Amino acid sequence: MLVLLAAGSVFFPGLFLVSKWTLKLRMGCSEADAAVLSTRLVSSLQAVLASSAGCVIVSSCRDVMEDRHWLTEAYILFATPYFLYDIYAMFLCYKHKLQVKDHEEAGLGAVLSGYLHREVLMVLHHVFMVTFCFPASLLWRQGRGDFFQGVLFLAELSTPSVSLGKVLIQFQKQNSVLHRLNGLVVLLTFFCCRVLLFPYLYYAYSRYASIPVLAVPLVAPWQCNLGAALLWPLQLYWFCLICRGALRQFRHSNTPPGGTDR
Repeated sequence: MLVLLAAGSVFFPGLFLVSKWTLKLRMGCSEADAAVLSTRLVSSLQAVLASSAGCVIVSSCRDVMEDRHWLTEAYILFATPYFLYDIYAMFLCYKHKLQVKDHEEAGLGAVLSGYLHREVLMVLHHVFMVTFCFPASLLWRQGRGDFFQGVLFLAELSTPSVSLGKVLIQFQKQNSVLHRLNGLVVLLTFFCCRVLLFPYLYYAYSRYASIPVLAVPLVAPWQCNLGAALLWPLQLYWFCLICRGALRQFRHSNTPPGGTDR
């Protein structure tokens, strides 16, 4: 247990530092660009690892409640430090971008306050993952429901495309064909892997227990209901933001040069 926690605590920050060093010294990127790109790279890699683990677990568990796979708890332990690392990495990115924008060194208190104001939902999400989802996944479920844990890992399938979209915007490529195609991938993967995720979990259990879907919250553990009640609205909110951005880009792309869309 401690070995996997330690491995995750070293792997994710270590990969960030190596990536940032490589981008700065070998590819000539600025400090800000290197920090942002490295953060996106680590996020995408974690997503690939989580999604791969999820695929293995889901395909291996025929009985959604009783079948077990060693990778379930192993990856939970390995990946938990990522969420703490990512809070700090996002703070560094915000700090660098603020310095580039204002061309001056802002005070730590002002930077931290602005960061928490801007990223409050993401920070709370990450804190919730560590303080609630970690013990819920390792202890409270008492070794049952590896299938459902694997499905939760698959939520990360949308992260690489989200990260790519932000990188393209960072380098002023938001009007490129690649950005538009990636936007479609973001919409599809985020909707399937995050918006539909929690309804599917309840549907899968209803089939297992042979009860109506609406009756599942009445028999599901309170930890499951609380987690879904707090995490699903966040996914809906972020999906609405993605849809708004996609609609704005669509309107912009259909606006004649020098004119306005009607």
